[in-house]
Amino acid sequence: MKLNQVKLGNQGLIIPNIGLGCMGMTSFGDADTYGKHDEKEAIATIHRSLELGGNFLDTADLYGPFTNERLIAKAIEGNRNEYIIATKFGWEIDDSEQITWKINGQKDYVKKSVERSLKNLKTDYIDLYYMHRLDKNVPVEETVGAMSDLVKEGKIGYIGLSEVSSETVKKAHSIHPITAVQSEYSLFERTVEEKGVIKTLNELGIGFVAYSPLGRGFLSGQIRSIDDLAENDFRRAIPRFQEEHFYKNIELVEAIENMAKEKGITSSQLALAWIISKGIVPIPGTKRRTYLEQNIEASKIVLSEADVQKLESIVPLGTDTGATYDEFGMGLLDY
Repeated sequence: MKLNQVKLGNQGLIIPNIGLGCMGMTSFGDADTYGKHDEKEAIATIHRSLELGGNFLDTADLYGPFTNERLIAKAIEGNRNEYIIATKFGWEIDDSEQITWKINGQKDYVKKSVERSLKNLKTDYIDLYYMHRLDKNVPVEETVGAMSDLVKEGKIGYIGLSEVSSETVKKAHSIHPITAVQSEYSLFERTVEEKGVIKTLNELGIGFVAYSPLGRGFLSGQIRSIDDLAENDFRRAIPRFQEEHFYKNIELVEAIENMAKEKGITSSQLALAWIISKGIVPIPGTKRRTYLEQNIEASKIVLSEADVQKLESIVPLGTDTGATYDEFGMGLLDY
């Protein structure tokens, strides 16, 4: 069940064809991300992932803030070089570890952020460092220029961007080669495809990493009612989970489940295999070994062209499944 290795972009980074999103392993402020947490099980999940060849971990300074990076530090202690660590900066976090809810892409803040992440991860280098969101008040060339300095200093290996437009990608890539763009992508969310971002990445030799590849958990088939989400689960505030979209989305999930049953796999595995078939690296989040193993098994599933077409006929490009952020969050995306 060992994972296949793939090139992420053309700059030399080699990773497994499925990663592990770690955000849900810790709380976010006063809210839980995807339910309750168990640090011991989360660390065991990271260790099990490595055993199966899944050494690509995704985190961010925002998650917590900082508690997620600190959890990963515990998990990788004594074994740092076996892992490929991706983290992110950009959401401004003050010196008392409070989120200001502003995006900061200024040069000084980039340097401050990387030092904090290095300290929290207890490492002297970060493999892949993402600009979490574009600061619309700072030219992306300035932000990426500061990140380029970090590459030269050996503090980061490769540069990534998140939730950006083709225009921003091109500007950034002209300053320093971009290795990867990470955006939300799933059967339920294909904006980057509709806007031509994936086409741009392919033309420039930049890899694409898909977060929330299971549609914020919808495509797992385990959410049948809004009451299946804990009272402080952040998804309750997301339009996709509101009544106007919720029950339509359940119908789509049921159709996907029927197709998965015919193939003897789960709906989650089918949704992940679809992404991998496109040469995209999904980073499904889980905090339990059981789901991790199921997700990794999905990397071995081969879909035919007919399978892909059938899936995309269930959820055609442009299907409105509801936004995955509130109005404020959507306003921070660079589309």
